Amino acid sequence: MQIKSSIAIFSLCLFGLLGSAWSATPTGAALCVTCHDEEDLPDMSKSAHGFSADKRVPDCITCHGPSPTHAKKPADVSERPHPDRMFIRKFALPANERSAVCLGCHNKDPKRALWAGSQHDNADIACNSCHKIHGNRDKVLGKTTQPDVCYTCHKEQRAQMSRPSHHPVTEGKMTCSDCHNPHGSAGPKLVKRDSTNDTCFTCHAEKRGPFVHQHEPAVEDCSICHNPHGSTISPMLKTRPPILCQQCHTPHVAGGVGAVGGQGGVAALVGSTSAGKNVVNIWQGRSCLNCHTQVHGSNNPAAVSPGPQFLMR
Repeated sequence: MQIKSSIAIFSLCLFGLLGSAWSATPTGAALCVTCHDEEDLPDMSKSAHGFSADKRVPDCITCHGPSPTHAKKPADVSERPHPDRMFIRKFALPANERSAVCLGCHNKDPKRALWAGSQHDNADIACNSCHKIHGNRDKVLGKTTQPDVCYTCHKEQRAQMSRPSHHPVTEGKMTCSDCHNPHGSAGPKLVKRDSTNDTCFTCHAEKRGPFVHQHEPAVEDCSICHNPHGSTISPMLKTRPPILCQQCHTPHVAGGVGAVGGQGGVAALVGSTSAGKNVVNIWQGRSCLNCHTQVHGSNNPAAVSPGPQFLMR
């Protein structure tokens, strides 16, 4: 009898606790999800922004504010008021205010230290312009899906990446943020390092030098000769040699460049230049690179000028 009485008392207590739990009115983010079901909020079970029992995790109120009149519509209004902070549609906050909400938590990462005043910030691009919060998968965080987000605005770069010579972004081996920091940078074009060259040297360390004979444009800026997003000329050159080289260097053709297509004709092509160089070597094959293979810099010890700079030996 005593055991049965104990079981009965325990059962009453248990049902009493469950009953009070079932009858309790949800508050905070728990109240939000009672209306905003999966149609509004897709599965966020693996997202850091998803509703969780862990109080340290940001929830709906962290971003959208308490919104008391939205959570419980006042009796004297016909339409439910909007949340305190809206991020989409015509009632959205200005871009800088939307970003400020995100930076309330995401402000300790040094990658975002230069967001204020950056190109994206000045262009009224907010965090939610690129990032999708309500979901487990954010396309901008995936290596294969991130470029599609960037191409939404950067359509010229999409076309360049479709050219024959390009970085392996379309193949999924690289992505835009491998070279650029979209949250702000001290370098040009939001490159991750302080300069274009330092960013390129992250992968192309063999081009860094220092060399005995430095090639000035290669030291100054790689983009003088290369288009990093893609080109029809390998390896991502802006113009085919020798035209590219002759933008800085005097053309080595007897009688000037016009002699090739003028009275000199084919004879000029098979003759020698004013500097004693064979024109065939300049205009065919790899052009200037037939001889000057170390175009980024050479350790050839010759000190004469002009001399065998940028040669293998």
